[in-house]
Amino acid sequence: MRTGKLTATITAGVAAALTALAVAGCSGGGTPQRGESGRSPSAAPTPTWDPVQGPPRTVPAVQKFSAADGRGWRPGKQARVVVPAGEKSPVADEAERFARELGGLRTVWGKQTVRPGDVELKLSDGDGAGRADNAPVYDTADEAYTVTARGTRLTLTAPTDAGIFNATRTVLQSVRASGGVPEGTIEDRPDRAQRGFMLDIARKHFDARWIEDRIRDLAGLKLNQLQLHFSDDQAFRIESEQHPEIVSADHLTKDQVRHLVEVARGLHVTVIPEIDSPGHLGAVLKAHPDLQLRSADGRTERGAMDISQPGAAEIVDDLLREFAPLFPGKHWHLGGDEYRALADRAPAENYPQLARAAREKYGDGATIEDLATGWLNDRDKTVRAAGAQYVEAWNDGYFPDTDVEPDPHRTVAYWTGKEIGAREPAEYLRENRKVVNLNDEYLYYVLGEPNNMPYPTGERIYKQWTPGVLRGTEPVPESSSGPDRVLGARFAVWCDLAGEQTQQQVADGIRMPLRALAQKVWDRREPALSWEDFKKLANQV
Repeated sequence: MRTGKLTATITAGVAAALTALAVAGCSGGGTPQRGESGRSPSAAPTPTWDPVQGPPRTVPAVQKFSAADGRGWRPGKQARVVVPAGEKSPVADEAERFARELGGLRTVWGKQTVRPGDVELKLSDGDGAGRADNAPVYDTADEAYTVTARGTRLTLTAPTDAGIFNATRTVLQSVRASGGVPEGTIEDRPDRAQRGFMLDIARKHFDARWIEDRIRDLAGLKLNQLQLHFSDDQAFRIESEQHPEIVSADHLTKDQVRHLVEVARGLHVTVIPEIDSPGHLGAVLKAHPDLQLRSADGRTERGAMDISQPGAAEIVDDLLREFAPLFPGKHWHLGGDEYRALADRAPAENYPQLARAAREKYGDGATIEDLATGWLNDRDKTVRAAGAQYVEAWNDGYFPDTDVEPDPHRTVAYWTGKEIGAREPAEYLRENRKVVNLNDEYLYYVLGEPNNMPYPTGERIYKQWTPGVLRGTEPVPESSSGPDRVLGARFAVWCDLAGEQTQQQVADGIRMPLRALAQKVWDRREPALSWEDFKKLANQV
């Protein structure tokens, strides 16, 4: 697997630590060396470095550190990365990446005597036989890990390769901040299972390299999701063989997307595709104007599909089925927000064809809300039939008091309480729905700052926001906002005024908000560091 910029950045960060060890004969770097399996190593001298001062300094902070007396561990020239489970185990790629990032250490496979200065990577269930390499994980227990620095040796233990990956991020950050890992034991796991970033590539084209850089940045912060919103009124941004007529001139090829998904998978980041419907389909409707929603007086509604027409479901399902194999991570986002017909004060009067279709499909008492709910349920069935297991939609795509019930397994992506008919987060939680937090008050970075939406700051997220603050600035009751109910959060970039910022300006603008988010979704406790100290640390690691 290609490590690219992530490896280069971290290797540069550990160079100072390696240089500092050169006098003691412990410096190292360069190309990683593959070791031999099952060989007993020759004796190695015990390193004599200065003790590493603790506790570990990382972003996000570790949940627990138990200090002990000793020198701790520092990367050195004679150090090896030892993998008892062997080079066929799920952690083999983690070991080789880690060795590169530590300046080109040697990896050795099979059961070994762990020498002073070595790093050992161990799966807690043994050799990981039967476990797929880089398989997605859905439980925070699978991302847990332990790092023990004892007797100038370092041991990383976890139940999965995702946990081992998290452990390596902690070690690398500690090396960059403190030159090594202090003596003692780190026990760590995330508070929330879903921790990520949403990117609107429909309104603004971002090149593949820029997106790849963001994936690497997310991984370094232990953020594990990237949602790609690639279809909207302005453009459709991924190549389509089924419907090439809808694809915009500036777009990602499928090969580019496959590469991004593979890079993300190797870094334990899941890419979540979003094709928004039945609204926000302007790019599709430009090529298929016959499917556009029209009011009773003949007014066309931008981006809104006329879901009373059979052809509407056919083309959207075509696209969902086409793109499902491109995104094998088992997650899908169906959109469902801001359907123009339901932003109207008199939808049945102004869109009689929708009201009629609702009655024909669901009975005399059915409403347009029922029709829209049924639309999302049908799209939900389409993506699940194609392999999706975790499906979500925006909160304003769920309506109260409908005869048609939204699929009970669909997650609510809560973003706003400002839309017509928007419901309080507590209502979804009372319905026992799972929720992901994308609160527009804190987590929406909208280019050009339209509609009184100033750019969010890392400081505000760090000081005021928690995963339970789903709407506005007030949290829902703690009893209903635990990790089993509010699954996590994503920071979102929307490109309403696409020309207002360059790609680099976006990257710079979201840097600290992402780091603040990473801290708050990993550890539910009040942060130990002041904002100023957190900023300094974030710039260091």
